[in-house]
Amino acid sequence: MNAQTLSYPFSSMQLELLKLYARNISEEDLLAIKELLAQYFAKKATKLANKAWDDKGLNADAILNTHIRK
Repeated sequence: MNAQTLSYPFSSMQLELLKLYARNISEEDLLAIKELLAQYFAKKATKLANKAWDDKGLNADAILNTHIRK
Protein backbone atom coordinates (compact mmCIF):
# COMPACT_ATOMS: atom_id res chain seq x y z
CA MET A 1 0.00 0.00 0.00
CA ASN A 2 1.29 3.43 -0.82
CA ALA A 3 0.63 6.61 1.16
CA GLN A 4 -2.11 7.74 -1.22
CA THR A 5 -4.29 4.67 -0.65
CA LEU A 6 -4.05 4.71 3.14
CA SER A 7 -6.74 6.33 5.22
CA TYR A 8 -5.41 9.08 7.49
CA PRO A 9 -7.13 10.87 10.35
CA PHE A 10 -5.75 14.12 8.90
CA SER A 11 -7.23 16.51 6.37
CA SER A 12 -5.41 17.23 3.13
CA MET A 13 -4.33 20.61 4.57
CA GLN A 14 -2.90 18.97 7.68
CA LEU A 15 -0.96 16.51 5.55
CA GLU A 16 0.53 19.33 3.48
CA LEU A 17 1.55 21.17 6.64
CA LEU A 18 3.15 18.01 8.01
CA LYS A 19 5.21 17.80 4.82
CA LEU A 20 6.42 21.35 5.48
CA TYR A 21 7.38 20.54 9.05
CA ALA A 22 9.34 17.51 7.83
CA ARG A 23 11.49 19.92 5.81
CA ASN A 24 12.53 21.66 9.04
CA ILE A 25 11.47 25.13 7.92
CA SER A 26 12.69 28.19 9.75
CA GLU A 27 10.62 30.08 12.30
CA GLU A 28 10.57 33.04 9.92
CA ASP A 29 9.11 30.89 7.14
CA LEU A 30 6.58 29.38 9.52
CA LEU A 31 5.38 32.85 10.54
CA ALA A 32 5.13 33.89 6.88
CA ILE A 33 3.07 30.78 6.07
CA LYS A 34 0.76 31.44 9.03
CA GLU A 35 0.26 35.00 7.79
CA LEU A 36 -0.54 33.77 4.27
CA LEU A 37 -3.09 31.31 5.66
CA ALA A 38 -4.68 34.00 7.83
CA GLN A 39 -4.93 36.37 4.86
CA TYR A 40 -6.44 33.64 2.67
CA PHE A 41 -9.15 32.71 5.19
CA ALA A 42 -9.90 36.36 6.02
CA LYS A 43 -10.35 37.13 2.33
CA LYS A 44 -12.57 34.07 1.90
CA ALA A 45 -14.72 35.05 4.90
CA THR A 46 -15.04 38.61 3.62
CA LYS A 47 -16.21 37.35 0.21
CA LEU A 48 -18.81 35.13 1.85
CA ALA A 49 -20.02 37.95 4.09
CA ASN A 50 -20.26 40.36 1.16
CA LYS A 51 -22.25 37.80 -0.81
CA ALA A 52 -24.64 37.29 2.11
CA TRP A 53 -25.15 41.05 2.41
CA ASP A 54 -25.74 41.36 -1.35
CA ASP A 55 -28.14 38.40 -1.39
CA LYS A 56 -30.19 39.99 1.41
CA GLY A 57 -29.98 43.51 -0.01
CA LEU A 58 -28.24 44.83 3.09
CA ASN A 59 -26.02 47.89 3.33
CA ALA A 60 -24.34 49.65 6.22
CA ASP A 61 -26.28 52.91 5.86
CA ALA A 62 -29.64 51.17 6.07
CA ILE A 63 -28.59 49.22 9.14
CA LEU A 64 -27.09 52.24 10.90
CA ASN A 65 -30.23 54.29 10.27
CA THR A 66 -32.66 51.59 11.44
CA HIS A 67 -34.02 51.97 14.93
CA ILE A 68 -34.79 48.64 16.49
CA ARG A 69 -36.72 48.58 19.75
CA LYS A 70 -36.60 45.68 22.10
